[in-house]
Amino acid sequence: MTRKTLLITTTAALAMAFAPHALAQESMGSGTTSARSTDQGVLIFTPEFFAGQNPNTALDMVQRVPGFSVSDGDGGRGFEGAVGNVLINGARPASKNDTGSSVLSRTLVSQVERIELIRGGAPGIDMQGYSVVVNVILKNQSSRQTVVNANATFFDGGTDVYGGSYQFTARDGDRTWGFTLSDGIGMSDSNGVGPATRRAADGTLLRQEDFYNDGYGGGTGIRGNYAAPALGGKIDLTARYGVNDWHSMDRFTGTGTRRESRYDNDGSSGEVGIVYTRPLGSQLSLETRFIHEFSDFDSISTYNADMGAGPEPEQRFESVGDASETIARALVRFERSEALTFEGGGEIAYNRLDTEQAFSVGGTPVVLPSASVVVEETRGELFGKSTWRISPRLSLESGLRLESSTISQSGDAEQEKSFFFAKPRVQLSWTPMAETQVRARFEREVGQLDFGDFAASAELDNQNVLGGNADLEPEDRWISEITFERRFWGDGILSIGLRHDEIGNVIDRIPLQDGLSAVGNIGDGTLDQLSVNIVIPTDKAGISGGRLRFRNDWNSTEVTDPTTGEKRPISRVRARQPTISFAQDITTWRINWSVAWIPILGQTTYDPDQTFAWKGGDYFELAAEYKPTDSLSIRAQVNLWDNFDTERTVYADRTSPRPIAFIERREIDPRTFFSIRLRKTF
Repeated sequence: MTRKTLLITTTAALAMAFAPHALAQESMGSGTTSARSTDQGVLIFTPEFFAGQNPNTALDMVQRVPGFSVSDGDGGRGFEGAVGNVLINGARPASKNDTGSSVLSRTLVSQVERIELIRGGAPGIDMQGYSVVVNVILKNQSSRQTVVNANATFFDGGTDVYGGSYQFTARDGDRTWGFTLSDGIGMSDSNGVGPATRRAADGTLLRQEDFYNDGYGGGTGIRGNYAAPALGGKIDLTARYGVNDWHSMDRFTGTGTRRESRYDNDGSSGEVGIVYTRPLGSQLSLETRFIHEFSDFDSISTYNADMGAGPEPEQRFESVGDASETIARALVRFERSEALTFEGGGEIAYNRLDTEQAFSVGGTPVVLPSASVVVEETRGELFGKSTWRISPRLSLESGLRLESSTISQSGDAEQEKSFFFAKPRVQLSWTPMAETQVRARFEREVGQLDFGDFAASAELDNQNVLGGNADLEPEDRWISEITFERRFWGDGILSIGLRHDEIGNVIDRIPLQDGLSAVGNIGDGTLDQLSVNIVIPTDKAGISGGRLRFRNDWNSTEVTDPTTGEKRPISRVRARQPTISFAQDITTWRINWSVAWIPILGQTTYDPDQTFAWKGGDYFELAAEYKPTDSLSIRAQVNLWDNFDTERTVYADRTSPRPIAFIERREIDPRTFFSIRLRKTF
């Protein structure tokens, strides 16, 4: 363990020792909620807890669980750790992309028996790397339920988008089936207009333009689900197919000049998921899982310019391809007692990307490294884990995963690499007093490579073309984390977390020959993070049903730049993004309303030839939901923010210190947009 890790642990211990005494005098039972706790750090929320909020679906309920935020996972690297933090009846959905929030959105409130908030682990619960999960327990009864949604978003001066869904679910004891028809929407909340300037290093104005951009898209799909008893156990099936598109445009206009870049992407995707579970005895159970996902894409990027002397040659980047992932997984769970559970099993996965790119200037092809590639990964993993409630106040989750993988590339570059990772995990949860918990975690995580980085790509809006990189290796992290959590006044939360990551093979941008760059590994780095989450019920202040919240992650990263040799932050890691919000349930009016404010946000990308940074400020979101009946809700929302500024610093060459060729700034006034959603349940 490094000195930084020890300092973090010591600081956290001091923070816990000096936690406000007033908070320690409160308990969940003293508020107006219907939640209750157990010695294992499991909080139980019954439907009565949510009665004043008039929820329509199980998702509405989970989103109101104090101190919990729904995560559907990142969808990467197999199944372990790639899925979300929501369980239904102790298990995750049959597919990585049939997320927990999707299942809950088509489950009516009347079907929910209780919700368990599991902090730090509990026997029989697969935490999948999360410190906190929710387990939604459904009633075993016959029913028919339908959820219909219609939604639209209107932009002030931009492209409006419309969507909706129809969800049907039937339950007959242990058997359930249903389907979903959806027409989703995609949009960017940073579209707008504003001035753009380009200046030399000494401040001399080189170019003055007006900027305009837009981005929109959507997807149409169908999903079916079926679950029933089978062969002495239970089988869960899911399948989905859909098509999607995305379109964006950036335009610069000035006196006698015009520059425009466009991006259009069309594709389709689908999946099949099968889960079979069955008891093997009074203490032994088996879970097997099969997942197959597939997709294809066809995209075109163009850049056209007329700088007053006639049109310049068009730049055009085209990319077509298809990708797939197949996973087979099995585990055996042994429940030795109510306090001790063991799990062991294995997972195999196969990933594939087949893509071709073509870049041209004025119709003349430009050769790029790795423009036509096939990337394949085969991976096997063995794992064992245990959850042990050492005492009513202390529990330990521990495990070890052993992973072996081979990544091969063919096409423009022929290469094969093999990797082995041992991934231990230890999490200790201590509940020293009612509603107070301390969680400490030490774990090694290995990231999933984006196979698209093996192939060439382009960012023509920033005049940046990237070559493919056949030498990419997975990024791995040794994580040390400690979290203090205190609950008070019913819905109140005080959570403080400290985390330190030792990162190996940091993935960022590297220089290539011929003036190109690529995504690649740039050495070892670090991340230090302070996370604060505070929720204060306002009933004691005379504002009934209100909750004031502050949440932020402060991130400090460090890595050595491969071009300059100097220390700098890691690309695309936000240093901070504080959110201050207030929400209130006005039961007598059947209205929930909220307002959220992000005072500052932004991030930076470091490339050998340019640095691109964006920052925004004063982002406001105001929303209100009215439920005239138990089965109908109308939700309206408005989003507005003050500014979205970008700065692109382009260097004349790569010698250190790099001389600046010019600095381009865009001061965008993002469009205000309004959203409305109607939801009817049957």
